[in-house]
Amino acid sequence: MESLMKFVTIVGARPQFIKCAAVSRVLRKKHTEILVHTGQHYDYGMSEVFFKELDIPTPDYNLGIGSGSHGHQTGAMLAAIEDILIHEEPDMLLVYGDTNSTVAGALAAAKLHIPVVHVEAGLRSFDRRMPEEINRVITDHLSGILFCPTLTAVRNLKSEGIVDGVYHVGDVMTDAVLFNRQRAEKQSRILDEAGLLPKNYVTATIHRPSNTDSADNMRAILAAFGSCGKTVVFPIHPRTRKYLHEYNLTVPESVILTDPLGYLDMLQVMANAERIITDSGGIQKEAYLLRVPCVTLRENTEWIETLDGGWNILIHSASTSEITKALTEPRHPDSWIPVFGEGGGAENIVECLEKQEKTSLSA
Repeated sequence: MESLMKFVTIVGARPQFIKCAAVSRVLRKKHTEILVHTGQHYDYGMSEVFFKELDIPTPDYNLGIGSGSHGHQTGAMLAAIEDILIHEEPDMLLVYGDTNSTVAGALAAAKLHIPVVHVEAGLRSFDRRMPEEINRVITDHLSGILFCPTLTAVRNLKSEGIVDGVYHVGDVMTDAVLFNRQRAEKQSRILDEAGLLPKNYVTATIHRPSNTDSADNMRAILAAFGSCGKTVVFPIHPRTRKYLHEYNLTVPESVILTDPLGYLDMLQVMANAERIITDSGGIQKEAYLLRVPCVTLRENTEWIETLDGGWNILIHSASTSEITKALTEPRHPDSWIPVFGEGGGAENIVECLEKQEKTSLSA
């Protein structure tokens, strides 16, 4: 009988819930998974709804860490995860992406000599001012098994001297979009409820400090939403809403401001948008997978593949005129290439992990 492995998986934020759902479906067929939710995203719209919609098992541990400065949040997670790892004694620790939950999990496991598995390894924006970039680099250098979504990610790791334990498996976000696209079409009522016609509106998400922490930037962004001549659906992150209130900014009438949406509603509102504007890494990739032109309000992107063919463009500063132009000029992207794979990333990951275990047992 094949040996079963025990994993502790760390999640804490929306993109991780989505990726975890894809991998856990496959992993739990043969292996034991202990799911730890750090509580980094903690309100219903950013957390609980994803577990319900995506059939993610109830977390075995919910740390309830919540928000806070990077140091305090990461430190609290590190201490709590260490206690869990000592108690559970897993064969491996599984982390996703680039959040404080990711790096806290990796640090805790590495110090206890538990092998670290990083899903979505090798991404680089080459901007060390981004906290996510620090988290990515540290986690990759602590990991023994690195699952890369793209060949670019493999090359990034090689340039840093990381070649052992690196696997190009495709992107599990592709798995998630393929698995849930038809479900969203059948189950979501968001378009009817908001009175939206397909390809007749823009979907927006803004949450990064480089945008939200500046009243001038948010004023410019909202002005562009109001002047672009399109309905803008804006599911608003709690911290973004807080800043709009603090800055006393008025939301244009053409903007439909909503609470954070569940995954199926968000998938539906993105898939049917004429274009998407965001500062999120995950949304850029989902836009590409859904073949919807994207405008990214950042100086750089870790998903450089989305820039090819004009599917994604970068707006380097929050300029009303530049954003308005990007939202109104005709966009005719070139041919679409499946750079993030065509599904099966989760199966590739589990197969690699099982091979790794067999190799260690026979060594």
